[in-house]
Amino acid sequence: MEQDLPHRSVALIVGVTGMVGLSLAEALKKPTAQGGPWKVYGSARRSIPSWFPSSITDHYIAFDAMNSDDTMEKLSPISNQVTHVFWVAIQVRETEEANIAVNTTMLANVLNYMGPIFDPILANQLLPPEPPFQEDSPRLSFPNFYYALEDLLSSYSPSITYSIHRSSIIVGASSRSFYNALLTLSVYATICKYQGSPFRYPGTKYTWNHFCDMSDARVLAEQQIWAAVSEGAKNQAFNCTNGDVFTWKSLWKVLCEIFEVEFVPFDENEEFDWVEEMNKKGEVWDAIVAQYGLYKTELNEINCFGALNAVLHFRFQHVCSMNKSRKFGFFGYADTLESIRMWVERLREMKIIP
Repeated sequence: MEQDLPHRSVALIVGVTGMVGLSLAEALKKPTAQGGPWKVYGSARRSIPSWFPSSITDHYIAFDAMNSDDTMEKLSPISNQVTHVFWVAIQVRETEEANIAVNTTMLANVLNYMGPIFDPILANQLLPPEPPFQEDSPRLSFPNFYYALEDLLSSYSPSITYSIHRSSIIVGASSRSFYNALLTLSVYATICKYQGSPFRYPGTKYTWNHFCDMSDARVLAEQQIWAAVSEGAKNQAFNCTNGDVFTWKSLWKVLCEIFEVEFVPFDENEEFDWVEEMNKKGEVWDAIVAQYGLYKTELNEINCFGALNAVLHFRFQHVCSMNKSRKFGFFGYADTLESIRMWVERLREMKIIP
């Protein structure tokens, strides 16, 4: 099939307007992209947003993966071209069982044509293996939509090969990612500065001082492309983090510098419900958007205060091992604190934050 195509590889990115989807499209269109040159079909449920650089996809397709007829209609015309599907789409429901149902339905609809979600009920029951987390750690005893997707993929073997990429907290730029921790923190800092209120750390003393890791969307994109074209990476699962660790204390100092707000040392005696407090700031965010001429967003559409709050109250160090990835030949990395600065600048360039 490749001999009949003008491009060596043809990618379909499902969820291209999310943080990882954007980075994937940009990475695939680089002249140096492994397996290239690539033709890139980008897809998402809604029309393309104004901040999205349309030049990084050859074609954009809007379709609802929950609707099998719509999926078939929109994707059938390219089904004989696509060599690689990059699945970075997600929908979020109130329970993990509902997450499993909706996300497996979407993936099955796409495959038929050719990781844990934040659940408030399960949040306080999470008992992870000892860090650093390994790819061969046993599954948790709770429902998890990632497991369902992995099982669905394996059921198609050997007719297709696949790779699984387990990220940490993803750092990237988009207004359409359900779990954009950096955008959530940026909105929080912006509102604090706008109202002259202190930019207080809403987590615990444990997370303030202990290690955590993150996944730059560019590193995650590079790893997915590497695995897609590397024979030895087929049907394998890989962790994907930046390769370094940070403390929330150090990250908070960086955020204070970026947003020009005063650094407030953590005080464990000063508890406050930032989730409830920030969820009441919709009108304040509307005023900020109007004043600075930002891309139109609703506060409840771009924040993940609840999910991030759970992370900031972890009772364990969230650190993943990258040993397997290195052994298989992937050496991508990023400096997390430098990533924070770069992605905030991208959010500003995209007019998502001031």
